[in-house]
Amino acid sequence: MKLRINWKQHLKTIIVFLLIVAVGGAIVVVSGIAPIAASSGHWEITKWFLNFSKERAVATHSMLIEVPDLDVQSKIVQGAGHYEIGCLQCHGSPGKVPPRIVSLMTPKPPEIAAVVPEREPQELFYIVKHGIMLTGMPAWPSQERDDEVWSVVAFLLKYPQLSETEYQQLALGDFEKQSAQTIEGVADDALTVPHEVIESCAGCHGVDGQGRDLGVFPKLAGQNEAYLIATLNAYQADRRHSGTMEPVAGRVDEEIIKGVSRYYSQLNSGDATISSAGTEENPEGIARGQEIATNGIPEQNVPSCVDCHPTSRAPYNNAYPTLNGQYADYLELQLNLFKQRKRGGTKSANLMHAVVDHLKDEQMRDVSLYYESLKFNE
Repeated sequence: MKLRINWKQHLKTIIVFLLIVAVGGAIVVVSGIAPIAASSGHWEITKWFLNFSKERAVATHSMLIEVPDLDVQSKIVQGAGHYEIGCLQCHGSPGKVPPRIVSLMTPKPPEIAAVVPEREPQELFYIVKHGIMLTGMPAWPSQERDDEVWSVVAFLLKYPQLSETEYQQLALGDFEKQSAQTIEGVADDALTVPHEVIESCAGCHGVDGQGRDLGVFPKLAGQNEAYLIATLNAYQADRRHSGTMEPVAGRVDEEIIKGVSRYYSQLNSGDATISSAGTEENPEGIARGQEIATNGIPEQNVPSCVDCHPTSRAPYNNAYPTLNGQYADYLELQLNLFKQRKRGGTKSANLMHAVVDHLKDEQMRDVSLYYESLKFNE
């Protein structure tokens, strides 16, 4: 005896059930009785579903991401600098718990030391770059700057083993946040360090503007004041791309921008500091870079650099940066970002595209080495 299944009746039952669910859901939403209060937390089934969905999404979307070399001290320090100004407010740091209000968030931001060992580097990269919906974890402010995101990942991989002292050394170096600091300026005058420099700038660029001698943070001491103002305005307007600098510049007004720029421009830069690459070990590269900077490369349609970035310290009235004594690693990165169209910048930034498009990688390195080898006051 064959059992007949009435498919039409079953289909009607399914449709009626779905309509009841839809109507019931609509009533719950429209009536406003669905709980959305952070104080109520999540139901266990909701928490499981969201966590499971998150884990699967992160694993899938990070699957093909290639991981660069992250065991590089300069990257780790750069990532620590961003963590200090952008992450510890929610996640805390070694020896410093987050504010109590953070514990009232739903979900609560995780303890970094506990979650990092459970993640692969490519998963950390995906989370830091794209953030996570419904958690308060924001996306990286500048999606063009994967190099910055990888620096944060490099730091996070070291985080679980850090003591409070080790963390402070990575994030701030020898700098201490003390008010009423003074420093000698280029005119032998005692300059008062602005409050904004102490709070937001010195951890990476130093009170002395030397960029912590690592090659990842640019030297600001003695830099062209007009250029510093234009650059901070570009960060603020999202014209120059940096997930670290955009939030910092975005919370200050024009008077603060002018004050910080004036302060750093009045500092004595001192002699050039050799970067991690070591200009002293590559005199041939410096010589090639000098030729390019001075005469350009006519057969490659590359103009000379000194027309806009003179090696003389004679005053000039424009908003172009001074490059003498700047770190080669930093300069090379900027040239590559220009070439990849990921840097942005001031209103004059587009002038660089026609230059870098015709430069080879080794030529960009040589020019960077040359400018780093110059003393600031030459």
